[in-house]
Amino acid sequence: MRLNSPPFRGAGGQESKSNKFKLLTIKYRIMKANKSEIKNPKSAILNSQSAIQKHQVHNLIILDESGSMESIKKNIISGFNEIVQTVKGIEKEFPEQEHFISLVTFNGLGHKTLHFTDAISKLEMIDDSRYQPDANTPLYDAIGFSCTKLRNSLGKRKNFNVLVTILTDGEENASTEYNGPAVKRLIEDLKNNNWTFTYIGTDHDVEKSAASMSITNSFSFSKDDEGIKAMIMKESKARSKFSMNIREKKATIDGFYDEDVKI
Repeated sequence: MRLNSPPFRGAGGQESKSNKFKLLTIKYRIMKANKSEIKNPKSAILNSQSAIQKHQVHNLIILDESGSMESIKKNIISGFNEIVQTVKGIEKEFPEQEHFISLVTFNGLGHKTLHFTDAISKLEMIDDSRYQPDANTPLYDAIGFSCTKLRNSLGKRKNFNVLVTILTDGEENASTEYNGPAVKRLIEDLKNNNWTFTYIGTDHDVEKSAASMSITNSFSFSKDDEGIKAMIMKESKARSKFSMNIREKKATIDGFYDEDVKI
C-alpha cells in the first residue's frame, strides 16, 4: 500500500516566496511615494520645474554716454544700479525665468560693451570709472550694433524674450554706419521675434524720436533728482509687469508703460 506523500517544497519554493515578498515591498514603497507627492503637491511641482529649462529674458540697455549726460552722471549711474537690483528681485519673484544683462554705452568716441549676456545673479554695480560722458550722440549706430550683436548671439534659440531699453538725452547726430530707415527696419524685424523696445529720453521730442524708429513704448523724464527718481520707479514697475505678462503668456511688445494694468 502506497501512501500519498506531501508535495515536495525545496529551495526553489522558498526563493519564489522571497521574490514575491520583494515585489510586494517595492509596490508598497511606490504607493507611499505617490501618496507623499499628493500630500505635498508644491514639492512635486518644484521638482518638475527644476527639470524644465528656464525661460530666458535678455535685458539689453543702450545708454547714452555723450557729453550732455555729464550733468546727470551720478543719477544715471545710481539709476542703472537700481535697475540691476530690480531685475535681481524679479528673477527671485519669477523663478521660472532666467535674466541676463547686456549694457552698451555710446558716444562720438565709440561704443563700450560693459556687460554682454551676463547672468543677473553675478552682476556687479557700475561706478563713475566706467561711465564717463563725452562727445556727441551716434544713437543709430549704437542701436544697430547692440541689437545685431545680441541677435547673432541668440542664434536660432526660441525660448526667450528680449527687452531693449534705450536711454538718451538727445537725438541722433553722429552715426556713420546706420541711418534712421535701417534702424527702423531692424527693430520691426526683431519685434516679430519676442523683442520689446522701450525709449526713455529728455531734452527732446521723445515720442516723435521713438515713433520714427517704430518704438511704441516711450516716455520722457525731467533732468533733475526728482524726475530721475520717478523715471527709475516707473521703469522698475514696468519691468515687473513685463515678467508677469511673460508668465501669463500675454502680449509683451506694446503697452510696456501702461499703468492701468495691475501687477
